Amino acid sequence: MDFTFTEEQQAAVEAAKAVFGPVAPDSVPSPALTPGAVADDFDRALWSRLADADLLSLLLAAEHGGAGLDAIALCLVLRESAKALARVPLLEHTATAVAVQTYGSDELKEQILPRAARGELVLTAASAGRTGHDPAQLAVSARRDTGTGTGTGTGTGTGTWILDGTQTGVSWAHNADHIAVPAHTPQGRTVIAVLPHPHEGLSLAEQISTTGERLGELHLDSVHLAAHQIIETDEAWDRLHQLLTTGTCALALGLGERVLRMTGDYTSKREQFGYPVATFQAVAVQAADRYIDLRAMEATLWQAAWRISTQAGGALPAAGDIAVAKIWASEGVRRVVQTAQHLHGGFGADTDYPLHRYHAWAKQLELSLGPAAAHEETLGDLLAAHPLG
Repeated sequence: MDFTFTEEQQAAVEAAKAVFGPVAPDSVPSPALTPGAVADDFDRALWSRLADADLLSLLLAAEHGGAGLDAIALCLVLRESAKALARVPLLEHTATAVAVQTYGSDELKEQILPRAARGELVLTAASAGRTGHDPAQLAVSARRDTGTGTGTGTGTGTGTWILDGTQTGVSWAHNADHIAVPAHTPQGRTVIAVLPHPHEGLSLAEQISTTGERLGELHLDSVHLAAHQIIETDEAWDRLHQLLTTGTCALALGLGERVLRMTGDYTSKREQFGYPVATFQAVAVQAADRYIDLRAMEATLWQAAWRISTQAGGALPAAGDIAVAKIWASEGVRRVVQTAQHLHGGFGADTDYPLHRYHAWAKQLELSLGPAAAHEETLGDLLAAHPLG
């Protein structure tokens, strides 16, 4: 097996380091210091630098202004973004653009992809469902407008669709130009509505995440969309959700790596009884355990990213590898930040020090797209359906 990254993937990492390296965690708005939302918008200046570095179009084909890379390259870039607590919708934007490129109508591709590649349009996805615990596709209903045609079932139908329902906790919804909304049809199929924002019948209520960022509670009241704005391919939502989940694991890994580095630097300088606390066995053992967590998070992440990039077969469907990666990411990033807080002592909770920001972001990532327990249940169902010989 060859576990090395390609030259193109490594080039993406170097470009990401150049963009995210100058971002100081101390400059990231703190939820502990800001009442309400930490900001009304994401970091537009950083977004522009990502566009200039061609990092918003990594996974798009050359015909749409992209580099044609894969999910592994995206995860490498997301890993770097999390180290800097980058306040940009890079994951949601890229995953939605890939879904449009792979499954969208020609009209939808022409409308969205070139401008999305340049960062002129911002895309996001609704993935939390109505309550954050139920499947996202069940939160919204989609039906064809009676008498407007039946379409072909391939995203190229005619007529209009009507959507009703509520999606909660939609990241960057207030600032996005299009929102990918999964919905269920009366026949039990799942479609994706690529919904322009603003749009008649769409309203947003403000919610605040653990990180202090604005989320949107999305209400759809008889929203009418043209057929070309609906992606009807059966597996489209599963693939989009898989990329979102795997990308979240990459964010957790990058955040955990930066936090462990911060902990190592602090304990190497902090002295007790005339010695750095890093030399104490109890401290070294705890740090070593967290290093093992990070290596497990990394191994399971690349396995999941490789499966969705190559569509390679395995003993279980790719969803199994993604579930394992998310279990490790959720549990691992929680343990890393908890240990960091412990080893920093009271300094870790000091709002003049950036660790509390990482702790808030870690909790958000731990629960995003389902906590570990939800993915353990998914994994159990997959194992029951696909017994290992």
